[in-house]
Amino acid sequence: MTSNSLLAPPIITNFLHAADPISSTSTDALLPSVDRPSSSISRDASLDGETLRSRADSFNSRADSARSRADSDVGTVRLRYEGDELTPEEALRPDKNNEEDFEVTDNVFAFSPGQLNKLLNPKSLAAYKALGGIKGLERGLQTDIVAGLSVDETSLGRVSFEEAIRPTPNKPANGGQVSGLEGTIGDRHIPGQYKDRKRIYKDNRLPAKKSLSIWKLFWNAFNDRILLLLTGAAVISLALGIYEAVGQPRAPGQPQSLDWVEGLAILVAVAIVTLVTGLNDYRREKQFVKLNAKKEDRLVKAVRSGRSILISVFDVTVGDVLHLESGDSIPADGVLIAGHGLKCDESSATGESNAMRKIAGEDAFRHIIEGTATSKQDDPFIISGSRVLEGVGTYLVTSVGINSSFGKIYLSLQTENPQTPLQVKLTQMANAIGYVGTGAAGLLFLILFIRFLAGLPTSTLSPAMKGSQFLDIFIVAVTIIVVAVPEGLPVAVTLALSFATKKLLRENNLVRHLRACETMGNATTICSDKTGTLTQNKMTVVAGVLGTELKFARGVDIDGEDKDTESFATAFGELSPAVKELFIQSIAINSTAFEGEEDGKPTYIGSKTETALLVLAKEYLGIGPVAEERAVSKVIQLIPFDSNRKCMGVVLRLSSGTYRLLVKGAAELMLTKATKELLDVSSDLEGKPLSETARLETAELIDCYAAKSLRTIGLLYRDFPQWPPPAARMLQEDNHMVDFDTIFDDMTLISIVGIQDPLRNGVSLAVKRCQEAGIVVRMVTGDNLTTASAIADQCGIKTQAGSVMEGPRFRQLSNEEMDRVLPNLQVLARSSPEDKRILVARLKHLGETVAVTGDGTNDGPALKTADVGFSMGIAGTEVAKEASAIILMDDNFSSIVSAIMWGRSVNDAVAKFLQFQLTVNITAVTLAFVSAVSSSDSHSVLSAVQLLWLNLIMDTFAALALATDAPTPKILDRKPIPKRAALITTNMWKMIVGQAIYQLIITFVLYFAGASILGYNTATNPDLQTELDTIVFNTFVWMQIFNEFNNRRLDNKFNIFEGILRNPFFIVINIIMVAGQIMIIFIGGQAFQIKRISGTQWAVCILCALPCLVWAVALRCIPDQYAAIVIDIAIKISRGLFAPICYVLNTIFRPVGAALTMCTQAVLKSTKRYSRRILSRSSGREDKGTDVVIDEETASPTTPSSIGINLPPITLTAA
Repeated sequence: MTSNSLLAPPIITNFLHAADPISSTSTDALLPSVDRPSSSISRDASLDGETLRSRADSFNSRADSARSRADSDVGTVRLRYEGDELTPEEALRPDKNNEEDFEVTDNVFAFSPGQLNKLLNPKSLAAYKALGGIKGLERGLQTDIVAGLSVDETSLGRVSFEEAIRPTPNKPANGGQVSGLEGTIGDRHIPGQYKDRKRIYKDNRLPAKKSLSIWKLFWNAFNDRILLLLTGAAVISLALGIYEAVGQPRAPGQPQSLDWVEGLAILVAVAIVTLVTGLNDYRREKQFVKLNAKKEDRLVKAVRSGRSILISVFDVTVGDVLHLESGDSIPADGVLIAGHGLKCDESSATGESNAMRKIAGEDAFRHIIEGTATSKQDDPFIISGSRVLEGVGTYLVTSVGINSSFGKIYLSLQTENPQTPLQVKLTQMANAIGYVGTGAAGLLFLILFIRFLAGLPTSTLSPAMKGSQFLDIFIVAVTIIVVAVPEGLPVAVTLALSFATKKLLRENNLVRHLRACETMGNATTICSDKTGTLTQNKMTVVAGVLGTELKFARGVDIDGEDKDTESFATAFGELSPAVKELFIQSIAINSTAFEGEEDGKPTYIGSKTETALLVLAKEYLGIGPVAEERAVSKVIQLIPFDSNRKCMGVVLRLSSGTYRLLVKGAAELMLTKATKELLDVSSDLEGKPLSETARLETAELIDCYAAKSLRTIGLLYRDFPQWPPPAARMLQEDNHMVDFDTIFDDMTLISIVGIQDPLRNGVSLAVKRCQEAGIVVRMVTGDNLTTASAIADQCGIKTQAGSVMEGPRFRQLSNEEMDRVLPNLQVLARSSPEDKRILVARLKHLGETVAVTGDGTNDGPALKTADVGFSMGIAGTEVAKEASAIILMDDNFSSIVSAIMWGRSVNDAVAKFLQFQLTVNITAVTLAFVSAVSSSDSHSVLSAVQLLWLNLIMDTFAALALATDAPTPKILDRKPIPKRAALITTNMWKMIVGQAIYQLIITFVLYFAGASILGYNTATNPDLQTELDTIVFNTFVWMQIFNEFNNRRLDNKFNIFEGILRNPFFIVINIIMVAGQIMIIFIGGQAFQIKRISGTQWAVCILCALPCLVWAVALRCIPDQYAAIVIDIAIKISRGLFAPICYVLNTIFRPVGAALTMCTQAVLKSTKRYSRRILSRSSGREDKGTDVVIDEETASPTTPSSIGINLPPITLTAA
């Protein structure tokens, strides 16, 4: 029998079939397979009643199939697998609408993308058979299922379909052996590398939903119902103004009419608002595009040029050989080469809820040839987008990107994301404020319209002038609505979130879901892992014992009184060859770590615990390349690590013909399974009973290690004369595999080792800052109670009042008991992922906002259950990352503190902007309303263009300025805000109402008494009235600018300039606003209906506006409890007064508004259709041949989990 060595991830090595005969019609010798002793159940037996007869012939005709079934004595029969009766041509026949996938120009490979897609559209053993099985795929794709693709590949020769599926002689056993190679393969970039593969099969990227062009964003900004109404009115006003200026005769000496200027100015203002809003959206979308590209990239384990390396998921191409292990998200379609215990969750791709067990592709092909294959039992297909639940394996990639099964599903499932919770709340508030503002505008229009109608009988104006007068009334009312509707609120949230996520990325927080950023600011408890989060995850073996007597240590004082502790070199130098081999097998073979490169240097890649043991073996046991150690071992069965068992194992067939079970896991659990120990580590392997004294001493040593914050690992073994053992029970889903729990006893203790993982720098300070911020930090770890308590003490998590509990005990508590224990629970040791999920669920039940960290596949439920889930960017599995909302790129607890600070900053930014905008809304609407009603000509002191300038200040400039304040450490000095807290706090209401009162007093005094105070005779000189109106407008704008500084603080402290120099956005935006206001006053003229004012008048404006800073200090001196009483009374009175008025106005103007909307839509329908046609044409030209990135929250399709599709984070990026 030919043996081939394969480093499948990364433990599957040199599997051999002993019991399964290979049919003479098999295309090639098996590669690789599992050693099956003679006691294994033969495949000749019928499987699930589906295997009807043996087939040694290659392809049987449909007639033969029918005749054989007719002769069967089985009453009801069905096909062994779907498509069993199909010919190769039928199995690979193109489906309707995808014939182009089968037509490839200058294809150097044997198979087209369409033919490879037939493997999984749906799963088809018939297509697999037609393509020649795994060996046919290997030849047809010009790859090597052992050594992978060559890194030197550029151009390829041609291979035909017939050459690919034709059986060929076997390769030499060592022809493709994976071993350590010199050089830095992972860093080599060759021009034209894999160009034929990428040309024909594409790369592993999906063309995302096309992002909106800047012209479309401008159109969306303009396509606002209120702006459209204003534009329509401005166009009519402009037309009437031009008619008055050109078409009406003027009296001698009468100046030319300039009424057309207002209409033109409104149109220009609308254009500016549209332009700024569109550019703002464009900038925001581009920011998320960059974040998304970073978010979706990850590394996968591949074999190239015979070496296991890490490559970007976007660099995966057809023909690659990839490693799989528990927790991986599968990046591309393919066929399993070799594996053990591999089960996948394919519910997102196929809807199959059960875990799907996979078998090696060669095994499946052999069963097809023998006629024993069934669709249920023989499934070698690996589907992109699915997840590895258990086991390890290696597979050959057959489809990537848009050609993969997930890619085809994904392209049809692009939907928009919902808003974040804060955006929803603010949108609701904006609507409510808009209704009030619309009511005020409607009331103003009603009053002014009645006055207009009453004056018509005595009016001597021309019809055009009367029409212009009516339009002025209408424009003022509509403009008030524009100002009153705070559409900038949701924009402020998005700006703050985009700014925060960009900054968080620099601080090693990759935000996957925007809502997590705002939620994290109000977290009340953090359930943190220990390893890698609180500690450095730089593990080193520092102590241990061989057997129960030979102790060794370095760099740590384990027991100062123990004089028998040896150095590492001395202890391992005493090992006999047999014990040394046993130790190497326990570390190198029973491991999922493998050799690779990081930063161009050789290293071990995998679990830090396993890499620490491999480093120990390399330094003191002299092991060579791990691949070579595994290549000479015959693995019979693997037992993958299980977080519930907290151990992993492997069964080897020894050269003596016996079998050895090696187990590695948590030391305290391993000790309970040990009944023997090594008699003498310096002689041949021989065991002796583990005495109770030795057991107690070993348990004390484990506790001693744990008290020193060491992770303790136990190594066990047991030899069997045959496999499977006579008393063993076989797994129900795989009757060739032994149920591990039935043989995991009567073990011999090899060693206990203590692994040191120092605390991260700054973690104690970070924990302290969280506690000062009112956040309870809890440590949830799989380590034993002593180790967990020691680490918790070191980093400050455990306090005198806190309690510690083990997971097995915790999960037995009732809900009521848990609720009593949780407030003081600070450490949960020996916990399983289910314990973590239960803990998170109960904390949420108690009203807590919970953040949780997780790195394993089984942490997914806890990460999903939490309000904010943090996964580990380094140690985390892909399943954990997909389930999380934020990825810690450095696995560091201090990064969580950064997320809290920025989360609070987002909430503060929104509150600042809300406080500012409501103040402007109240004062602007009230001032415009009162001045228009009191004016004899029904003109507001604030013209439509002036109100639009104010709206630009409110909705864009202020949002940018107040949303970009970076958090300071002082932001952690306050407690979290409860979930049900109101958006507007008492302190905010105090500042909003107080500033509104001050601003209204100043503007009303200037408007109604300004002429008397300044000595203006406005009756004889109308220009003086324009000057006075200009002073009112200028003063009002400067009050908003100064009040923006007041809103930088939400508390009652006085220093509003704190940190202002660290926010260049705020400074620049205020310079723009000041410069814009000065320019308007000097050159605004008729467009803004103002007049240039003198230096004295400027001084009046500034001196009237500046005291709002002093007034804010006075407001902050008012205790919040007294302000709350006054505000509550005022709100109740306002509701009583205005509720009936709002109801009447709503009843009257809702039909009017609906009619106006219908008219506007009818008028602009043709314009919209034409604009869309033009935009789509230009967009098509711009985007042709270009892939655009999707963002998952704002500018991207959502992850379609809500419809049963889980996005793997591998295929979403720009080409």
